[in-house]
Amino acid sequence: MEQYYNLVADKKMQKEHLQAQRLCHEYNLLDPKEIEKRQQLIQKIVKKIGENFVIEQPFHCDYGYFITIGDNFYANYNLTILDTEKVEIGDNVFIGPNVNIYTAGHPLDIKRRNENLESRIPVKIGNNVWIGGNVTILPGTTIGDNTTIGAGSVVTKDIPSNVLAVGNPCNIIKKL
Repeated sequence: MEQYYNLVADKKMQKEHLQAQRLCHEYNLLDPKEIEKRQQLIQKIVKKIGENFVIEQPFHCDYGYFITIGDNFYANYNLTILDTEKVEIGDNVFIGPNVNIYTAGHPLDIKRRNENLESRIPVKIGNNVWIGGNVTILPGTTIGDNTTIGAGSVVTKDIPSNVLAVGNPCNIIKKL
């Protein structure tokens, strides 16, 4: 059974969320030429990021401290990570523009949803993964190593290693 939390009522989480929003805002306003400042600031936002990374502006997240990113990472414009739970991203991951990664969900029952309840389910992205533009990755999913997710896909379930997967919902097209 899925567990739900009332993050709206959690004053500590509200404060941490506001801090992440402020840091993301500052990051997004930096001149793109200020590469060193951008890299220093993103290291303050996310829990861990490896060597050789670029996160194009704008970037948005809920907390940042749930996000870990490996070496050789590139994210194109407008990456949004709703990280109410762990988001683990491996090495050599490339993300297209307008990608959304969600760990938060809400009850289908209207009464419970109106109580500001939300679930928190981790997302994991393996090594050597390419995620095309306009992809949405839903809570609780894992994308295996050496996998490509085609543009516009909605990842609703685990995708294994060594495949090309596309569509809404995202399905395996072929083994790589």
